[in-house]
Amino acid sequence: MINAGNCQPDAVTYGTLVKGFCMKGNNSAAIQLLRKMEEGACKPGLVVYNTIIGSLCKDKLVDDALNLLSEMMSKGIAPNVITYTSLIHGVCKLGKWKEAKGLLNEMVSKNVFPDVCTFSVLVDTLCKEGMVGEAEGVVKMMIERDIQPNTVTYNSLMDGYCLRGEMSEARKVFKLMLSKGLMVDVFNYSTLINGYCKRKMMDEAMTLLREMSRKGLVPNTVTYSTLVDGCCKVGKLGDAQKLFSEMQDCGQLPDVQTYAVLLDGLCKNRQLSTAIQLFKEMEGKKLDADIVIYSILIEGLCIAEKFESAWELFFGLSSRGLQPNVRTYTIMINGLCIGGRTSEAEKLLTEMEERGCPPDDCTYNIII
Repeated sequence: MINAGNCQPDAVTYGTLVKGFCMKGNNSAAIQLLRKMEEGACKPGLVVYNTIIGSLCKDKLVDDALNLLSEMMSKGIAPNVITYTSLIHGVCKLGKWKEAKGLLNEMVSKNVFPDVCTFSVLVDTLCKEGMVGEAEGVVKMMIERDIQPNTVTYNSLMDGYCLRGEMSEARKVFKLMLSKGLMVDVFNYSTLINGYCKRKMMDEAMTLLREMSRKGLVPNTVTYSTLVDGCCKVGKLGDAQKLFSEMQDCGQLPDVQTYAVLLDGLCKNRQLSTAIQLFKEMEGKKLDADIVIYSILIEGLCIAEKFESAWELFFGLSSRGLQPNVRTYTIMINGLCIGGRTSEAEKLLTEMEERGCPPDDCTYNIII
């Protein structure tokens, strides 16, 4: 037991244990320890409450976090900027922008002033909601309060413009970061590269990749996967395969997502034999192929009009411990329809519904 014998735990011991439980995602154990502290002589302070509130918000248990805030305040413990930033982050993760704004106003009314972390959370949420103009307003407010935006703030703003396809504005934010002497890292470059790839602006994306190398920054697996996907989407399979080789030469190992985007590109461009070879390579590296990978292969077989092989692969999914999802069923149903096996397609549609996998609009459009 924690208080066995004459050795009584102090605030530091309790705080360390609470933090440990929270880091493991065991919020219930952390709260139990909080209750134990309340019963004893060593009462919980702001740090312990903040640790648990932060963990609850991270797990989107915002109502529990708000209840703990009320409890804390009823005991005369005033929240600080860390408390409010955690809560704002929590409601933002749930997409509750109005609640976030309410918490911001509340903290200011209590003379608890937001810091760069608080503002960065707000900027990120606004950008993800497509409210980039409002996010720009928050950044201006920060500067007016002598709180300098950091790379996290600017990266969120840049990503917001990328999501809207406003690449010239995104590039301006990137240049602004450089002009302010901020340390631009792989994550920042990857954000802008992703934006260019989504807009099929591969020349600009590749220029950024080479710029990274000149600056001594090593692109990571996410960077390369994004570029491979972008090349595949514009039909530059040769470039995609070169990037796939290059990343391994740089010591960046492709993950399941990297294999998925390259397999998809090969299959959609009728390079089935190369795709199968790549799949075997993936298996040789002991990477677990998920339902996304198998759906891509089934579609590739259907595109190549190898319907029987696609059918066999589809029905072998259960033996691999995989369950087809809506996309997998839709691909197979489409293949059966193209192959003139409409009765089997209709049976598969019925099976799909019976197995609790409701068809979507794409599925019904194929049958119709």
